[in-house]
Amino acid sequence: MNFIDLLISGVLAFIMLSVGLSLAKRNFYYTFSRPRSFFIGIFLQIIILPSIAFTVASLSGLPPAFQVGLMVLASCPGGMTSNFISYLLHANTALSISLTVGNSIIALGSIPFIVNLAIDYFMPGTGGIAKLPFSSTTGQILLVVLLPVLVGILIRRWFPVFADRSRLALRWVTVVLLALLFVIKIFAPETQGGSGITWSEVAMILPFSLLINFLTLGSGFVVGRLTKRTLDDQLTLGVEIGIQNTSLAFLITATLLSNEDMLKPALVYAMFTFFTAVGYGLLLKPDAWGRLKRDFRPKRNSSRAGNEKL
Repeated sequence: MNFIDLLISGVLAFIMLSVGLSLAKRNFYYTFSRPRSFFIGIFLQIIILPSIAFTVASLSGLPPAFQVGLMVLASCPGGMTSNFISYLLHANTALSISLTVGNSIIALGSIPFIVNLAIDYFMPGTGGIAKLPFSSTTGQILLVVLLPVLVGILIRRWFPVFADRSRLALRWVTVVLLALLFVIKIFAPETQGGSGITWSEVAMILPFSLLINFLTLGSGFVVGRLTKRTLDDQLTLGVEIGIQNTSLAFLITATLLSNEDMLKPALVYAMFTFFTAVGYGLLLKPDAWGRLKRDFRPKRNSSRAGNEKL
């Protein structure tokens, strides 16, 4: 494992630690007291998302490694980015975080199952292509995904003031770290752990990545509307199914499968999904733009404001 692969594991663990810091009792209370939206979200990510990705990959005509890469991406549950977008858009952040944790637990079994089926289907008879061993894959997910969440929960329990003060800053830090990771993967030499992706490959993958993204965002909205979920729940469900944990996809393809070609669809997907998800949210909830501007407007000194009123 090279330095960049270790960096991927470290960034992913840090992201999931941030998720754990955001978890309070009210998140679990929400999940179990009003579970319908939660189970709809699980259904969307475990059934609908892989089905959409499989259909697009099968019809795409892409090289087999890229087709498998799309399925790897679809098998990875939403991460900190989806939670952050739900927070920014004042959607149902509690639902978003609950789905991230729930899907991360399910991923212990679903990721090796989906990925190995994809390898068998799209790359039959390729004996040189490694498959995901169940035990080591679940061990890696436990170590890098679920254990940091647990540590974050314990930190919040023992140091609640520190956790509350850290959450927003950590959200921004994780976004910056992810952006840095993508830049490294794009521009670093292959000998140093870079993906070696070319612009022609980006152009090849991009239309199908966009199609999957638009279909998944739309599926969250349509299913949420048909099941009479609130507007905030519809927004959150779309973001959760439309944004995947690309850093986990990096870990699976680059570290566990040691196949940089399979990584490239996740890399392309990560280039635009933050912006399409925010655009989806603003389209669905136009008033969120004004709230966004208010949230990030510099705060005036309260005592000075009080004197001015006098």
